[in-house]
Amino acid sequence: WHTCPASDRINASNPCSEYMFIDDTACNLASINLCKFYDDETGTFNIEAYKHATRLWTIVLEISVLMAQFPSRAVAQKSFDFRTLGLGYANIGSLLMKMGIPYDSDKGRSIAGALTSIMCGESYATSAEMAGNLGSFDEYEKNREHMLRVIRNHRRAAYNAKPNSYEKLSILPTGINQELCPKDLLSAAHSSWDKALELGERHGYRNAQVTVIAPTGTIALVMDCDTTGIEPEFSIVKFKKLAGGGYFKIVNNGLKSALKKLGYSGDQIHTIEKYCVGHGSLINAPYINHEALAKKGFGEAQLNALENEASRAFGIKFMFNQHVIGKEFCSNVLGITDEQLDNPNFDMLNALGFTEEQIDAADVHLCGTMTIEGAPHLKGEHYSVFDCANKCGKTGKRFIKASAHLKMMSSAQSFISGAISKTINMPSNAAIEDIKNAYFDSWKLGIKAVALYRDSSKLSQPLSTGSGMNQELENIFKEEIITDISTEKVTNYIEQISSHKVGPQDLYVHSRIGLNGKLVGMRLVMPKTTPSNQEMLDFVSKTLSFALARGYSTQEVVDECLGDWSDHPIIKKIEEILSGQHLQNIVQTKLTPNKEKLVETDEESTDAIKAMGYTGSKCKECGAMMMRQNGSCELCDVCGATSGCS
Repeated sequence: WHTCPASDRINASNPCSEYMFIDDTACNLASINLCKFYDDETGTFNIEAYKHATRLWTIVLEISVLMAQFPSRAVAQKSFDFRTLGLGYANIGSLLMKMGIPYDSDKGRSIAGALTSIMCGESYATSAEMAGNLGSFDEYEKNREHMLRVIRNHRRAAYNAKPNSYEKLSILPTGINQELCPKDLLSAAHSSWDKALELGERHGYRNAQVTVIAPTGTIALVMDCDTTGIEPEFSIVKFKKLAGGGYFKIVNNGLKSALKKLGYSGDQIHTIEKYCVGHGSLINAPYINHEALAKKGFGEAQLNALENEASRAFGIKFMFNQHVIGKEFCSNVLGITDEQLDNPNFDMLNALGFTEEQIDAADVHLCGTMTIEGAPHLKGEHYSVFDCANKCGKTGKRFIKASAHLKMMSSAQSFISGAISKTINMPSNAAIEDIKNAYFDSWKLGIKAVALYRDSSKLSQPLSTGSGMNQELENIFKEEIITDISTEKVTNYIEQISSHKVGPQDLYVHSRIGLNGKLVGMRLVMPKTTPSNQEMLDFVSKTLSFALARGYSTQEVVDECLGDWSDHPIIKKIEEILSGQHLQNIVQTKLTPNKEKLVETDEESTDAIKAMGYTGSKCKECGAMMMRQNGSCELCDVCGATSGCS
């Protein structure tokens, strides 16, 4: 499938793996939102508009070769010599759902194959037309026969030709299923490749490659896509992590269209939607509603405050806190102590007398089940249409198997110049053997590149099906203290909040000091840092508190918990706080009247920092040596500052 083997071999891909070509080349990317060409009312896909968009964006990307800025002279020269393009699409998962077709189905794969085939064929045909007016790319003549062979193989896959007709392929491509593919899409796929080959034989091609399927993880949101690249829906309801901190809730826009396509009435669709996403209100909720809360002392102001939070709440328990309903109300009316309010594990609803069963029932009314499984009116044979990459919600059982992801990639790979950047989502209990099999199957299916991700295998992931931590980890932190330290010594503590500097950033340390003067817990907060750094601080806080509450010394915590991260400037500061003068000062500040000035030191090993993947430069803003290459500039992982570009 290499169009230019006479020029050089392909050694690697770009980091996301969709651009796979010879060294020192580059291409600009563009992606088409497939759902914009689908009419929900008529259930038809506008093929002519799709072909026009493909032609238009092929021309735009060709122009971008002239306008692009490259990181080196070698990359600039080869990019001009080969003029590779990176046109792709997004939202195939949502499109299939809207059509009422399962992602994991032969018909779904045939439609995806046809749409990919039309895009690539039309793009090559447009490239050939431009070559007729502007000339072919500089390296074309020495690769002419190789490139035409690749085009012929693409065309054969569009016709699902016999195995012995392919030229010089050891692993055969997945062709379009000629029986299951809608006839209008199939005919367009055939004609696109007929034209691409005919014009290419006459004029050559302006571009050595034209298509890839990029991940589109961020731009898909701007493009109003429910699904990215070639991915299926991640979940019916998902939470998107924001770069500036926090989350927002995303509900699949294709759900209503799919249910309508499958023949459900308006009332049935409304009921199913509310089952999935909830009512966003406590009005008429079982057990925990306005009437029940009024009997507990809640007034109109508190109920209105709760309703304002209800539509964006992760869960019902997140709403009931002093910041929403007011600390004065919690103390004076509900009788909740300051110690309870400051305890992150305090459950206000339990304290008000509601059982876990009642809380769960009200939570479903408020936030929904976040799964379509078990929804009223939904027929069993339609479940597969709504299958997602992961199990949905707390009760969902269904998810798209890894083999289905690979089959979908294989159906599209036959019609892609480069490769496909796609994540094969696997459940958190996937075994090593499952990983091995997935890679081996990818090779057998002719897929050029594949990435596997086991759910919850990273502390921070951009999309999640819920807001809570892994249940096993949560159970560990809820575990009762089993050392000889009494509960009284841990729960009766003095909390000291101190501020420390890491560059210009403020690190706030909430130190919990037992009445015996020993540190028994910590909470670390850095308000203006990156989300990934705060995630790390949250994890370190819980790990430290877990260890300290069980009687480990601060030195043991430093050696065992933080030793491997000691080159990180934030961790280095925490080590100083735990190990040296900082800790003594914190304790003395609260238990004695004397307070000494805190001492700060900042020494990092350049070699160790570079070994972690950083450049070794020092950030001009915060002084940290955690500068990562970001294009032609450098980006600080601690404070987010750059070395000069935006």
